[in-house]
Amino acid sequence: MITIAKQCCAAAMLLAFAAMLSACATGEFYGISGSQGVPRAEREARSGRYADAAGTYIGLAALASGDEQTRLTLLAIEQWLYAGDARRARNALRAIPIPSAGELLWLWSADAAALRLWEGEPDGALSLLEPLSRQPLPQDHRARVEALRADAWFQKNEPVRAIELYLQREIWLDDEFSIRQNRRRLWAGLKVSDSQVLRNAAELTYDKNIQGWLALGSLASTTGEQGIGWGNGVVRWQQTYRDHPAIGILDEMDLPEAGALAFPRQIALLLPLSGNNAAAGKAIRNGFLGAYFSATAEIDDAQLIRLYDINGPGDALAAYDRAVRDGAEFVVGPLLRRSVSELAAESLLPVPVLALNYLPGDVLAPPGFYQFALAPEDEARSAASRTINDDLKRGVALVPNNDWGRRVLTSFTSEFEAAGGQLLDYRSYQPTDQDFSFEIQELLALSQSVQRYRRLRANIGGPLQFDPRRRQDVDFVFLAADAKAGRLIKSQLKFHYSGDLPVYSTSFIYSMDGRSDTDLDGVMFAETPWVVNPPAWIADFPELYAEYWPAEKRLTRLHAMGYDAYHLVGGLFPARTGPMDEIIGATGTLTLEADGRVHRRMAWARFERGRPEPLPVVDEFQYLLDELGPDSFFNRPPEWRNPQPLP
Repeated sequence: MITIAKQCCAAAMLLAFAAMLSACATGEFYGISGSQGVPRAEREARSGRYADAAGTYIGLAALASGDEQTRLTLLAIEQWLYAGDARRARNALRAIPIPSAGELLWLWSADAAALRLWEGEPDGALSLLEPLSRQPLPQDHRARVEALRADAWFQKNEPVRAIELYLQREIWLDDEFSIRQNRRRLWAGLKVSDSQVLRNAAELTYDKNIQGWLALGSLASTTGEQGIGWGNGVVRWQQTYRDHPAIGILDEMDLPEAGALAFPRQIALLLPLSGNNAAAGKAIRNGFLGAYFSATAEIDDAQLIRLYDINGPGDALAAYDRAVRDGAEFVVGPLLRRSVSELAAESLLPVPVLALNYLPGDVLAPPGFYQFALAPEDEARSAASRTINDDLKRGVALVPNNDWGRRVLTSFTSEFEAAGGQLLDYRSYQPTDQDFSFEIQELLALSQSVQRYRRLRANIGGPLQFDPRRRQDVDFVFLAADAKAGRLIKSQLKFHYSGDLPVYSTSFIYSMDGRSDTDLDGVMFAETPWVVNPPAWIADFPELYAEYWPAEKRLTRLHAMGYDAYHLVGGLFPARTGPMDEIIGATGTLTLEADGRVHRRMAWARFERGRPEPLPVVDEFQYLLDELGPDSFFNRPPEWRNPQPLP
């Protein structure tokens, strides 16, 4: 069952993608020939400068009157929709009385329906579009109306009806380019649909063409278009649906050729499954096997996974040798740093290794030795990038006085200053303390403010009304802390006149201990997507894991690590002769560096009313515009929108 939030998210991506493709497909932007400036707006629209085109149209509308003014305003609204600026589009539409008939009504209804879809109201959109679908419309208007109708049915979880409308829409498209764009738009709708909905629909339809679209869409939704399951699934789909029109979509992708899909048939998993670290090892094992079982449905021959318990000195090398003798083609683990260092000390490793921890920085890894860790350094670098993208370039830091704090501070500072930021100052605190007033006052120059007050009072010789004033050159605070210290520090920042400063942190601040985190409200932190905003193809996994392994709830990040470790094997095994493709994983977006380390780009969340709420990915909208075109505003999270009822 798709939640309302997910439906709205899908709505946002699909509608935006729809707008661009409709414009490109028809080659028309409903311009008014003869009006001064309109050709310029049309050129701007055709070149993808939708906001500029909207500005040109609305400028022309200000100089016009009557129906001409209404028409130009509706054209501007259309371009704002293409640009993803629903706020301006909504406000402009409210100022226009509903036209009685003709082209003005067609334009108004299409714009209003698009906004309804933006707000996740497909029935409201259809109430505007269905009457138009029964009228004899010009081709360009017909194409837009039918596309919006199809998008509405995708939102209603009726993919068969949506596909039927897209296929019918090709009747009104008279060139190959427009038809290709129509199919891309259909594909965009499938990719944001729930995979189970698509599978159920495929079982109920007898139309081979529609069934092929549904099967491929379900495969994409389930796998995220990556990994072994996707690659093998595509090969099997191509064998089943020969000459299907969706093959043109696949031809535009970088897919391996049939028979060239390389993955190890036997994988060894080296983990501590007994002793003090057994809980962590078992959580990773469960995540790894969950990924394996979800992927093997799309693999012709199931892989063999062998588990090896390593818990003491010498265990890692002995288990590796035993795994190689047993026929392993790839080894995952070990987990503990001492075991990783022990295995990396071997100069020759005949079978590649994905270690689940990083080697010390001064240790050179042997060939075929990859490293993957939930490293706090990645999160600190992510925090630095986030502040820069939020246009906050002068910060201060509070970090614990221990090795972890120093590592985090070093990573944050180097990334932040390399990107043009300036760390003005930092203070270290004792994590066991309860009162951090001294560190906060020193860091934010409050003590200097008090000293100035005391000098002034002494000079005057009497009492003065006084409120301490923090330094004004600080844009934000980077706070490295666990939940216990973080709750205290955030409250004390507010007490010390610094509650208005944005606070950025790492996942360490979210303990998942069942306690309320209202004291952390407003704190933004880097986190694994599995915890705060899992990709669509694993959206149900965290809840399932919590149900089957409730004792591992606070180890859920290790579930995500195990899940990603399995898919990294599929990426690294063929990467021995070339680069690894980027993987959108459960712990973040994964990339392989030249030193063999796998680094993560994190998801982001903010505490609101004591609960973490996902934040938009920085530059996500621009990325979607670049990848999908302006119609991708359907994929914008709910907090990027400001839904208001239309008149």
